[in-house]
Amino acid sequence: MTLARADRLREARSLFTARRWSDACTQFEAADDDESLGGHDLARLAAAQHLVGRELESADTWSRAFDVAREQGELTWAARCGFWVGFVFLNRGDLPGGNGWIARVQRVLTDVKASVVEAGYVQYLVALRTIFDGDAEAAYALFEDAAHAGVRFGDRDLETLALLGQGRALIRLGRPEDGVACLDEAIVGIPSGDISPVVVGDSYCTAIEGCQELFDVRRAQRWTEELSHWCEQYPDLVAFRGHCQLHRAEALTLRGSWPDALSEVDRALEHHARPAGQLAVGAAHYQQGELHRLRGEVEQAEAAYQAARRRGRQPQPGLSLLRLAQGHVAEAEAAIHRALAEADDPTTRSRLLPAAAEILVATHDLDGAVEVCDELEATAASFRSRMLKTVVAHSRGMVQLAANEPEGALPLLRQALEEWHALDVPYQAARVHVLVGRASRVLGDEEGARSEWAAARETFADLGAQPDLEQVVALLAEGADRDLHGLSARQLEVLMHVAAGRSNREIADALVISHRTVERHLSDIFTKLDVSSRAAATAYAYKHGLV
Repeated sequence: MTLARADRLREARSLFTARRWSDACTQFEAADDDESLGGHDLARLAAAQHLVGRELESADTWSRAFDVAREQGELTWAARCGFWVGFVFLNRGDLPGGNGWIARVQRVLTDVKASVVEAGYVQYLVALRTIFDGDAEAAYALFEDAAHAGVRFGDRDLETLALLGQGRALIRLGRPEDGVACLDEAIVGIPSGDISPVVVGDSYCTAIEGCQELFDVRRAQRWTEELSHWCEQYPDLVAFRGHCQLHRAEALTLRGSWPDALSEVDRALEHHARPAGQLAVGAAHYQQGELHRLRGEVEQAEAAYQAARRRGRQPQPGLSLLRLAQGHVAEAEAAIHRALAEADDPTTRSRLLPAAAEILVATHDLDGAVEVCDELEATAASFRSRMLKTVVAHSRGMVQLAANEPEGALPLLRQALEEWHALDVPYQAARVHVLVGRASRVLGDEEGARSEWAAARETFADLGAQPDLEQVVALLAEGADRDLHGLSARQLEVLMHVAAGRSNREIADALVISHRTVERHLSDIFTKLDVSSRAAATAYAYKHGLV
């Protein structure tokens, strides 16, 4: 070995230890060009490639390390390298590739007579394959054995991975409390610092996805923040940053920070695009579509949903809700029924059922909507999910109101409103304010109705939820016996659009009038209200109850 190459290898190993993975890749690859790396350095290069987002290259490099170690008789090290190749393939959804590597590693270990931890790693891979095949019960037993191996050999990586696998299997077996306990135990052990970076990132992602299966918003948000903080410590870390950003986008969407959520989705798409074709791209496009739909950006939502479909993510229930908002009720109903017919697991169905209830109410199929609520309630009970229980109260209140039973609807809606606020989900809380206002108006409490709608209007305006804002502004205008401050009906309509934040061009398109006519109406409005700007006119309108 030349002195220059020896220096380069020492530098590469030092950079790897310092977690400067991109620089480590550069140095290891330069040394590899000079002369093929040894098995342990190949494994370090593979780990660094994985962490900077070069996943398929890392699998190739671990495969090379496997071959080198096997040729040199380091069979347990070969098995460890082969484990990571199988791990990459299985987590990418390549079950044949993963299965092939399980067989290769098992064959290598047949020549190892001693009891070794690598046998536990193989058992973990078999468990992972088994749960991906849909047999959670068998997978749980295999994960449990792998976890015991991790404890017996003092291998925290294996123990953590297997414990998380147990948690996910228990959730799918209908034992959510036991499953979450496993996830909690695995995650709280991460700060100890003796877990490898690849396992740290995968652990957070696995735990967050488990919480999302259970609609456990609080845990998902907390662990997403922890994953984000961990990623931020290492600027060239890519492998988990895309997942992290997508999880953050989902959390920010619930919290009502929609511009920030869109930015996170864009970053997730950028990271997941290397390499192209990952299934997570479809999930990112779907989340993008949801944000555009909520903001009333129909063309962008359509494009994002179609991009999600091309990547293998069915754009439901978002696309059905978009069709409903467009007034295409029959299309929305057909699409949501088809999606439900194809969904065979409680988590997927629970993401579709709230939209199904809303669409069935729009079609006046209240019996069908009640059946949907019954199924959702049963799932919420089995998952012990606070969020799903809140969705049930929201949906049942909506159905009872549609059945002209405002007295029965109000307690359910009040319960949902309190919970949405407690969970910090402002958009859904505002939608319940709208329903409470409708129930109040039916019961003759006009002042109460207007107060609820005013609260909803403020939230929708802050969020940028344009379609909902327009609807609640229209509700506030309906049947209002009030001083119009000299404005004509058309001028009041223009003022409502101004208060909703629409431009002159958007107002003209909405009212089917010319841009010049809008300008003339605005001039007259400013004169009658004695104001000089759109902002002042909006403030006047809110103060005097004109919108």
